[in-house]
Amino acid sequence: MSDSACSLPAELAGQNGVTVVPMWVSVGGHQYRDGELSLDEVLARAPEGFSTSGPAPGELADAAAAADRGDGVVVMTVSARMSGVYEAARVAAGSLEGKQVAVVDTGTAAGAQGLVVLAASRAARSGAPLAQVVAAARVAAARVTLVATLPSLDYLARGGRVPGAAAWGAKWLGLHPVFEFRDGRARPLRPARGRLSARRRLVAAWASQAARSGNARPSLHVAAMHAREPALAEELLAAVSAQVHPATSFVGSFSPVMVAHTGPGLLGLAWWWEPATP
Repeated sequence: MSDSACSLPAELAGQNGVTVVPMWVSVGGHQYRDGELSLDEVLARAPEGFSTSGPAPGELADAAAAADRGDGVVVMTVSARMSGVYEAARVAAGSLEGKQVAVVDTGTAAGAQGLVVLAASRAARSGAPLAQVVAAARVAAARVTLVATLPSLDYLARGGRVPGAAAWGAKWLGLHPVFEFRDGRARPLRPARGRLSARRRLVAAWASQAARSGNARPSLHVAAMHAREPALAEELLAAVSAQVHPATSFVGSFSPVMVAHTGPGLLGLAWWWEPATP
């Protein structure tokens, strides 16, 4: 089980037995579940004022109780550094007497979070007990990397997440910011000059890790994310798949809850390498 920041397509979540609990976006003083408004609508109405929040403990408790088949539930949340969903899930778990509910902070978001959720799902569907499902989620969470690029810092500057001067300077220089999100923190990478260069920078970040994997031939799990531009995400995934056939791959959309803060044009690539079994 996870929150809707995980970028898992609904069909993929269903196929893997994953319950996704929607987050909330408030636009113009009205609250909507993540997905009730399209990404276009959220961005168009951004001038009305918006805020975002995670599901309440009661919503998470109800979803966990419904998902439980008698062998326990693992709730995997967006990074606790980004949202209060993790703490809400802990409260929810404590309220469900007589049920086994484990809560895991994935330390990440979007497709990277989705890959952690799928790792746990594989363990659960293989018949592993709850403790082993939690362990599988934590292994993936410790290894997963997310890199993303934006055409501008304008939306982040409006929200106070970066200085306005930095956003103006990047635009004046024609730079596309590139970020890496790992271990619960975002850090800037060298910006790219132009959108094509930015996309290449994302694939290069993946290739750098691939080169370090050596001859161990670990399994690759990868996801490409987009905000209204699925073709570009497909290109990212194709560029990776041309070099290594992934064990897991999907293209997903960034959640409107996330894009409301970053603006349109967000593009990302997430992956982790699963060690080869002896």
